[in-house]
Amino acid sequence: MYKRIFKINRNANQSFFLFGPRGTGKTTWLKSNFQNSIYLDLLDSKLYRTFLANPEKLEHFIPADYKDWVILDEVQKAPNLLNEVHRLIEAKKYKFILTGSSARGLRKKGINLLAGRALTYYFHPLTQKELGKDFSLQRSLKFGQLPMACTSSNPDKFLNSYIQTYLKEEVLQEGLTRNIGNFSRFLETAAFSQGEILNASHIARESQLERKTVENYFSILEDLLIGIRVPVFNKRSKRKLISHNKFYYFDVGIFRSLRPRGPLDSESEIDGAALETLFLQEIRALNDYYNLGYKIYYWRSATGLEVDFALYGPKGLLAFEIKRKSSIFKKDLKGLRAFSQDYPEAKLFVFCSTDKKEYHGDIQVLPIETALKNLKEILLQE
Repeated sequence: MYKRIFKINRNANQSFFLFGPRGTGKTTWLKSNFQNSIYLDLLDSKLYRTFLANPEKLEHFIPADYKDWVILDEVQKAPNLLNEVHRLIEAKKYKFILTGSSARGLRKKGINLLAGRALTYYFHPLTQKELGKDFSLQRSLKFGQLPMACTSSNPDKFLNSYIQTYLKEEVLQEGLTRNIGNFSRFLETAAFSQGEILNASHIARESQLERKTVENYFSILEDLLIGIRVPVFNKRSKRKLISHNKFYYFDVGIFRSLRPRGPLDSESEIDGAALETLFLQEIRALNDYYNLGYKIYYWRSATGLEVDFALYGPKGLLAFEIKRKSSIFKKDLKGLRAFSQDYPEAKLFVFCSTDKKEYHGDIQVLPIETALKNLKEILLQE
């Protein structure tokens, strides 16, 4: 098992939610770091039916004088349990770890996530730092960094099975859509928008669906934590910007498994989106695990000048261009130069396939593997 960066003090006293897509390793991490805790898995059909019918029976699974942690895995399956959890925190001072691969069911039921009595954390696919010597840029760009994709002898089969499991267990069983065929077609069509500005009308036409249906499907992807919409950075904007979000699936392997391939597809186009996705999943994980406080944006002017990612937070403003190419020319820096004119305080970076670090004025150009290895220090501006 890979050693994860994510850390929680086992001796802490406040309950917490741990959200993350299926397969990121939440349960494995908890069983390793919270041994001897009471573990209740709501994917267990019998236990699920028990709590669904009688949430108050939760107390019967916990000794009266119990002082350690109670883990409720996949709590979104029975959101009404949170009322009982709330009561037991107040009345018995029990400590809960509540994991979930979706917050949708909790919000839909009007649950207030325990009114602040539990912290919220997020779990992500493996990072370059966690993979260590096992990290391979080529493998990550092809299969992503879900733990099973990194260790499986047949990662393609795992990823295809993963997608089918999500369709079956998270979408169909939860009643999020009545037509799984329409949703499956939408997932493939959305993969063509990976790293692109969202055009819901175009996706609706391509997938033969109503625009409102497409917009609802994108909300479902976000609620299931498998889709990310990145907003445009427009603070103190000095020029006209576009207003639409960009879209990404949360992991490179999921994106590549969903995106159909044909003889007219450009390998460089797919690889470019894959590299952006890998960078995004890395910064999301480090941002959450180290509590850096960055908000993640992109930037694009109405005239087409663009920066792939802009990170804004207490530690400052960082702007990144992600390129698959090995040589950087003046035209490749136009977006960063324009961004710098509007935000001179920003630190500017290009991550690409070059062999050595370069400096183009105030723009640092880093080999992508070096950049990923040192990403924590870059984000901390050390």
